[in-house]
Amino acid sequence: MKAVILAGGYGTRLSEATNLIPKPMVEIGGKPILWHIMKIYSHYGINEFIICCGYKGYVIKEWFSNYFLHTSDVTFDLQNNEMTVHDCHSENWKVTLVDTGLETMTGGRVKRIEKYIGNETFLLTYGDGVTDMNIAESIKLHKESGKALTVTAYKPQGKFGSLDIDEQGNVKAFTEKPAGDGSWINAGYFICEPEVFNYITEGDSTIFERAPLENIAKDGKMNSFKHTGFWKPMDILRDNKELNDMWDSGKAPWKVW
Repeated sequence: MKAVILAGGYGTRLSEATNLIPKPMVEIGGKPILWHIMKIYSHYGINEFIICCGYKGYVIKEWFSNYFLHTSDVTFDLQNNEMTVHDCHSENWKVTLVDTGLETMTGGRVKRIEKYIGNETFLLTYGDGVTDMNIAESIKLHKESGKALTVTAYKPQGKFGSLDIDEQGNVKAFTEKPAGDGSWINAGYFICEPEVFNYITEGDSTIFERAPLENIAKDGKMNSFKHTGFWKPMDILRDNKELNDMWDSGKAPWKVW
């Protein structure tokens, strides 16, 4: 089974870091968040990836082409034009990098990689979110459901502290980041059947989260995998700092490998 990772957007909300590199290459603990996502999948035996590139996609291609330089000790013998890799830290991965266009929307990017999927079930996610969800359990649930698509559902915390205030303005209780409004949201980890491609009908302008997902749900072909553990997208610079702090403290919930 292949995992498709959307990695072509501009990442404008993280512009402090993405003016030179694409968002999936922004680092956590010295490694791109893209690498962390792939390690999560790899932990569950998913080692074949299709990366949908776009904005500054050449940065992603160069990083993988020089993977040993980024992850291992090397010796350069300049006189003999030789490179020796020491303590090789490689991965059992097969990575296909596809230029899916600079302005292409999420659904259009998925449609562009259809020929690399064939008639197989595939995994799909965005290149900016990490989780400790059980990928194997989500695949099992998807297969049992018989649906065209399974979306990971998650209940986020509220973003701000909650105040209980009486009529006189006295604060009766304070709760830091309480539970949200109770709604399940799309956590961005999908399992798809090839049938999903048939719902992407507007070419590069198709936004996957609009008509395709709306119509799949309307047709009764969407299932959900409810995840109650850790999930965090990296939308802004503060998110990147929080993820780095977790990693540096040795308490990164998504590090399941």
